[in-house]
Amino acid sequence: MTRITRLTHAAACALGLALLSPAAATAEDAPAITTSVTPGSLPAKKQTQPGLYITAAEAAELLEARDDVILIDVRTPEETMFVGFPTMADANIPYRLVDPAHRLNPERGSYAMMDNPGFLPAALDLLEKADATAVLVMCRSGGRSASAVNTLTDAGLEVPLYSMVDGFEGDKNEAGKRTVNGWKNAGAPWTTKIPAGFLHEAD
Repeated sequence: MTRITRLTHAAACALGLALLSPAAATAEDAPAITTSVTPGSLPAKKQTQPGLYITAAEAAELLEARDDVILIDVRTPEETMFVGFPTMADANIPYRLVDPAHRLNPERGSYAMMDNPGFLPAALDLLEKADATAVLVMCRSGGRSASAVNTLTDAGLEVPLYSMVDGFEGDKNEAGKRTVNGWKNAGAPWTTKIPAGFLHEAD
């Protein structure tokens, strides 16, 4: 049973209990999420409107302990296939995609990327089904996840949205290698074996 299936089942049970009790559980009723991230220490590209942040190591601990929190990987499908992804991730919903024309961005030394028009409807569809009390958003190193959080915030989503500041691969060291932090460097569980339905699209 996947994490999202367990959450959907839990949501159904919660609905049944809500019919018998005065009020259903909400994000406000959920245990607080504490992190070591100091918002003021983050570069502008990693800052979000909600101002909620978490490290990869803290996220792994949190997801191990709680089923009411979900993790969305907003990297490209190519990244999840070739670099890997957290086994605890509930879905891959790309915030940006590799430009199919493979135009080179000479300043970055990489292929250009384009916005994914399906990101917002897919994310809203997933979150409606999951009924989570908090959402963790992850990319490679914290830039795209911050943008994704802001997009969801602008759409009026009220569930707490946490950007994973070091992402899956982490920040670069002085030699330009991503060995500083991040999900993989924290020793958190990951895989390259993509399960059916992991790439989530709106119905």
